[in-house]
Amino acid sequence: MAKILIIDDEKAIRNTLREILEYESYLVDEASNGEEGLEKIENEEYDAVLCDVKMPKMDGMTVLEKSREIDEDLPFIMISGHGNVEMAVEASKKGAFDFIVKPPDLNKLLITLRNAVDKKDLVIETKVLRRKVTKTREIVGSTPAIVNIMDTIEKVAPTDARVLITGENGTGKELVARWIHEKSNRAKNPIIEVNCAAIPAELIESELFGHEKGAFTSAIKQRIGKFEQAHGATLFLDEVGDMSLSAQAKVLRALQENKITRVGGEKDIEVDVRVIAATNKNLLKEIEKGNFRMDLYHRLSVILIHVPSLSERREDISLIAERFIKEICEDSGIPKKAFLPQALEELKKLNFSGNIRELRNIVERLVILGQQRITVEDIQKFANPINARDEEKSIYERFSTLQDFKEYVERIFIEEKLKKNGWNVAKTALEIDIQRSHLYNKIEKYSLRRGETE
Repeated sequence: MAKILIIDDEKAIRNTLREILEYESYLVDEASNGEEGLEKIENEEYDAVLCDVKMPKMDGMTVLEKSREIDEDLPFIMISGHGNVEMAVEASKKGAFDFIVKPPDLNKLLITLRNAVDKKDLVIETKVLRRKVTKTREIVGSTPAIVNIMDTIEKVAPTDARVLITGENGTGKELVARWIHEKSNRAKNPIIEVNCAAIPAELIESELFGHEKGAFTSAIKQRIGKFEQAHGATLFLDEVGDMSLSAQAKVLRALQENKITRVGGEKDIEVDVRVIAATNKNLLKEIEKGNFRMDLYHRLSVILIHVPSLSERREDISLIAERFIKEICEDSGIPKKAFLPQALEELKKLNFSGNIRELRNIVERLVILGQQRITVEDIQKFANPINARDEEKSIYERFSTLQDFKEYVERIFIEEKLKKNGWNVAKTALEIDIQRSHLYNKIEKYSLRRGETE
């Protein structure tokens, strides 16, 4: 059931509109002036607003402008007894859905209101679908490093220059790559992604360049590789620092000659591909260790973009958290929630070892478990539940046997190590000193899965 806010300084008009709308099964809320109306918009969720233009303290046009800073998708229907063309045009420019003259025609009012509510629903559905399909979210932040990244994207995107994106796991390297593609001349084609860390060394060449039927035992049919799939588009090589040396040599050739050869094939295939690479490693140190080719590094790093960790841009945490809470509520169909200012300050104090990825997980947990207005207590209780005091007191009481407790701790330990290593199973197995096959068994046993935000 749609909820409508009426902002008008005349009580008689508010009462009349309320009676009409409630008869049409709308939920109705009222505000007697602009300031009260803005406060309600900030604290409640509405599907549309009916707002008078001429009011004391704050006129309707100002309310419209300020409300768009709170919720840009909230439809405003402006109502005035002194309406003229100039006023209607001004309201439209400021973002009003429609302009109605007092006394309003009942049928016109109800049709306009229904259309406004439908439009809001469609706008939100479109945003949710676009996020699910493209995975391209807005880059949020106002710190100099983020502003510089966005400026670099604008300059680099229209060219075919190769870009190397560096930064810790979870900082948003993939998002930067997606925006470079979205703003490029190749945006009409999809961006093709390859996670070099997630593919075994013996399969990476087949993944990148494809193979011919019979090239090896399991090659029962021809396969088109990612380079061919990305012809005319963008190829994103994520965690390129984990690529095998033999695959590096073939990638270098592809970049130099714009040609590839499928595994087991002899024919050269021309490809027109823009390559964007990302890594959480220091490739110059990897070159010193003999793990990465210097010539490939120079081919990939025509443009270098470093994405800072969240600890290096704490001023952005509030902006990012507020964007996440809005998106998560929309995606999940949950009534709008918001942070109290003190809660945002408390959030800034946390140590986000998993960067943006961890912050999103925390905000999602707060949306599910926290109050309508998320408080400092919610942050302390749910942001890091494993370390929360109430959890420490009860954790030992939750398990009846030593084996159950050991499995609980083991699951957390393995999941955190996998996240830290970007879900590179081979690297994680080496770090925690167990066989790779054993780690795969543990992943299956505990139903560990790489989430959307990973």
